[in-house]
Amino acid sequence: MNIEQKLVSSVVNGLKALYGQDAPAAQVQLQKTKKEFEGHLTLVVFPFLRMSKKGPEQTAQEIGEYLKANEPSVAAFNVIKGFLNLTIASSAWIELLNGIHTDKQYGITAAGEQSPLVMIEYSSPNTNKPLHLGHVRNNLLGNALANIIAANGNRVVKTNIVNDRGIHICKSMLAWLKYGNGETPESSGKKGDHLIGDYYVAFDKHFKAEVKELMAQYMAEGMGEEEAKAKAEAESPLMKEAREMLVKWEAGDPEVRALWQKMNDWVYAGFDETYKLMGVSFDKIYYESNTYLEGKKKVLEGLEKGLFYRKEDGSVWADLTGEGLDHKLLLRADGTSVYMTQDIGTAEQRFSDYPIDKMIYVVGNEQNYHFQVLSILLDRLGFEWGKSLVHFSYGMVELPEGKMKSREGTVVDADDLMEEMINTAKETSNELGKLDGLTQEEADDIARIVGLGALKYFILKVDARKNMTFNPKESIDFNGNTGPFIQYTYARIQSVLRKAKEAGITVPEQLHAGIELSEKEEGLIQMVADFAAVVKQAGTDYSPSIIANYCYDLVKEYNQFYHDFSILREENVDVKVFRLALSENVAKVVRLGMGLLGIEVPERM
Repeated sequence: MNIEQKLVSSVVNGLKALYGQDAPAAQVQLQKTKKEFEGHLTLVVFPFLRMSKKGPEQTAQEIGEYLKANEPSVAAFNVIKGFLNLTIASSAWIELLNGIHTDKQYGITAAGEQSPLVMIEYSSPNTNKPLHLGHVRNNLLGNALANIIAANGNRVVKTNIVNDRGIHICKSMLAWLKYGNGETPESSGKKGDHLIGDYYVAFDKHFKAEVKELMAQYMAEGMGEEEAKAKAEAESPLMKEAREMLVKWEAGDPEVRALWQKMNDWVYAGFDETYKLMGVSFDKIYYESNTYLEGKKKVLEGLEKGLFYRKEDGSVWADLTGEGLDHKLLLRADGTSVYMTQDIGTAEQRFSDYPIDKMIYVVGNEQNYHFQVLSILLDRLGFEWGKSLVHFSYGMVELPEGKMKSREGTVVDADDLMEEMINTAKETSNELGKLDGLTQEEADDIARIVGLGALKYFILKVDARKNMTFNPKESIDFNGNTGPFIQYTYARIQSVLRKAKEAGITVPEQLHAGIELSEKEEGLIQMVADFAAVVKQAGTDYSPSIIANYCYDLVKEYNQFYHDFSILREENVDVKVFRLALSENVAKVVRLGMGLLGIEVPERM
């Protein structure tokens, strides 16, 4: 039983003893005492005035006196209006630390066989280009969210839907056929996803040149600029060829399909390398080329049941006006599917593969309306989790220079970004002497841990719903709210613990309860204990940033303690051992918290 639980129980007993009234535990509100007042925890007494039939100050005084006499964890109290501020005894803080110390996975709840099954979809790349900075935010959020939800006692399936079909894929394929001269990842030395991305950019370059030429011709014939542009785009021979290729793909043309398979395989090999370095993985990958037909089938079933309707041109629609929305296209007049159809098909496949209790989609906020509609349609089609699906909507990520565009090749590539972060971490760490005395292998590994940690932390510390600017220079700083600052503090604690071990000092399973603690030490224990509630809150709110900022606050507080108090030079052996135990548990919680974010912490720096 933690301190708060003990206090709640004692307050309930006190209300019975003082006023003869039974109060539900939920009515007892405890919160951290504000910094300007003395105490650790504050009880709000206003809910109990009906029982006491007295003023707030007198009620608080009486409850305070009862607790001081009957609850050993309360050392002192003071009353400020209707608030009872409680000072917790050192022995209670040490007892709390002892409980945390023996729990190697403190704050983490393991899932059982009967725990809810949550599926999380993230990444969702296209096979016509490599992963970029936007995908980095998506992957890091999805991976962190999966870890956090698992840490809250759920079974989790991490899934990815790959957009491997459509006109954009055909553009890369056609450009490779026309301008590639048989180039392969092996012959060029490029990763497969980069190679295909180059041809997507090449298609756009040639297409724009064609449009420009045709526009000039049409405008010379007397057309206005807008009309000339629309006609030029429609009449572009290159675009016509790409559309013809898509028709052939849908018809299962063997040559087109073989080329498609070969080029996609190059891309998947490239993606795998990127995912591995980023530290993200999936339990199951779905492909749109397999799901879009499932979606068409499901929509036609819905049509038969009267859930949807067909227009005169043959297209199939859903009437959502009853839900305050509009009419939504599900199948085009020519029978081809739209994104919504594909998502319905993917849901059908997933539901037959897994007994899903909750489905979470990690997708940017430009798709908010799409998921509002998908939720309604899945519910209509009978998916149990349709109504409660979660769209984990996040904001866009930009660089200080502004927005990125794939077609123009101005996107910040995920691989290049990670490589740059690792190199910058190496340079910065060398300048600060953080890699002194390490072998080349150790230095390279720490540069990787710090560089990727800086990237991940900078992205994950921001509330996911907000748009953000990623600044590589700011992210690799060993001071301030950054990954390297947290990692360095962890490494510093490991160094202290190693020195203690070398000196033959061991931390026992249970600490001696008879020492007096400083306010700083009590505050640190309270912060470490908060980790369990922080993990729970992050899971409830779907918010990795809560854990990121908690880790920063904790190490900032620990660094002040480290600066103000002796650890290894402390003469009182019991106090020395206590401070080592406190340091060890701060490090443990930092490692667990950063681990939930997918961030490694180095043992030495």
